[in-house]
Amino acid sequence: MYTELRSTADAMVASVIPTAIVIGGGPAGLMAAERLGELGIQVDLYDAMPSVGRKFLLAGKGGLNLTHAEAPAQFLGRFDQRSAQMAPLLEAFDADALRAWSLALGIDTFVGSSQRVFPVGMKAAPLLRACLHRLRERGVRFHMRHRWLGWADTDTNGGSDNPPAAAAPTTPLLRFATAGGEISARADVVVLALGGGSWARLGSDGAWVPVLGARGVEVAPLQPANCGFDVAWSEHFKTRFAGQPLKSVTARFTDVHGVRHERAGEMIISANGVEGSLIYAWSAMLREAIASTGNASIELDLAPGRTQERVNDEVAHPRGARSLSSHLQSRVGIHGVKAGLLRECLDADTYREPALLATAIKSLRLTLTAARPLDEAISSAGGVRFEGLDEALMVRALPGVFCAGEMLDWEAPTGGYLLTGCFASGRAAGEGAARWLAQVKSTIPAEMPT
Repeated sequence: MYTELRSTADAMVASVIPTAIVIGGGPAGLMAAERLGELGIQVDLYDAMPSVGRKFLLAGKGGLNLTHAEAPAQFLGRFDQRSAQMAPLLEAFDADALRAWSLALGIDTFVGSSQRVFPVGMKAAPLLRACLHRLRERGVRFHMRHRWLGWADTDTNGGSDNPPAAAAPTTPLLRFATAGGEISARADVVVLALGGGSWARLGSDGAWVPVLGARGVEVAPLQPANCGFDVAWSEHFKTRFAGQPLKSVTARFTDVHGVRHERAGEMIISANGVEGSLIYAWSAMLREAIASTGNASIELDLAPGRTQERVNDEVAHPRGARSLSSHLQSRVGIHGVKAGLLRECLDADTYREPALLATAIKSLRLTLTAARPLDEAISSAGGVRFEGLDEALMVRALPGVFCAGEMLDWEAPTGGYLLTGCFASGRAAGEGAARWLAQVKSTIPAEMPT
């Protein structure tokens, strides 16, 4: 397909090759650059960091969870309040398409027991290297350690480190900070893929928010997503149990709308509270509850394999000379961090009363007081609102400027959904930018192959 598009471009009467600037070297930016390059557009990719894909590489450190193999309707539901906006992006580039993209780069994938999809070998680096190799083959030029500062107030092109488009430019001059001083650059179209606000040390620092806000772009405040939450542990408890996993539990939570939620899994006791997949999945609802009432309460079933009646009987069973701790371990399987959690959350009288203790084992209440800071979160919520974008992800207030990835106002749980959303939106922005160029410049085919 790429060869056919190149042949079409070469046969055009117009000799001008359209140009694009992509800012951001994460999954969304790389995918946008790939799609633009595939369609015969000269791409220059800028990133503030020394190399691209740094957050992508860190995400794959323990095994790259690329996407998820569940049914499309369930998959889309993971994007919750933004499912309607993400639907066309994911229909155009879904989990199967992402796996096919990986395979075309020479990296096969497999479905794990939890339906999560991983590359063979589990590593992110081979996939990133293959992606970059193909981008370079398609003429994408990389500009590292270039921090985007926004747009120039005056329309000059002095100091640009890449030549202006041969045709009249359609987007304003861009400013970048480099080690050698400020430079400027311009192209026919721009794709912003600057990430959210988490993991600032890897480049996603949210510094773009005021820049876009000053241009009239509506941005929802960035908030932590897939994050831990604070619990007021005693010094003794956190010193002894911080970092330990709380396994085989069921959590229950009633959201601000009165809807009851329940999930089985595990979480991690941290020095500040709780984190882990069981908590991350409810980040948005927990944030909403804390904003509404000042805290969020969850209930933990520490013995999910036993009924309340059975736990009642086991706890009330005569224990003879054994300690209560030994009794709970042998009769109910409560030991280690679970035993410590009971002692942390219950007063002495409740702990010694069999009926109350049995109830607590099946429904132990934890009060979460705040989300952990944004920079600790795996991802961020908030960003450029879809209401300010057209269906091709172009910013209505900035013609020729497109947005993609985590800087958009959506969130999803871990499990491959985040990466799929980033890749899908990057591809959509790249294709949208190419279509827009076809309409305003008439330099590439108006009918774009899929």
